[in-house]
Amino acid sequence: MMTTPAPETKIVSQWRIACDGGEGALGHPRVWYTIPRDEGFVECMYCDAKYVHESFADTIE
Repeated sequence: MMTTPAPETKIVSQWRIACDGGEGALGHPRVWYTIPRDEGFVECMYCDAKYVHESFADTIE
């Protein structure tokens, strides 16, 4: 039985971030996100990576 690995969670210090899914052919087009200040995180619509602002690092799973 194959399982899908959990999306990556990254702690960041900026409220506006870019995601390109990694380097090379395995990536995706670069997209920019603004982390909502009331939620503290945003998820990439392409690769499901979760970007958590450092001020919310202890409150987000």
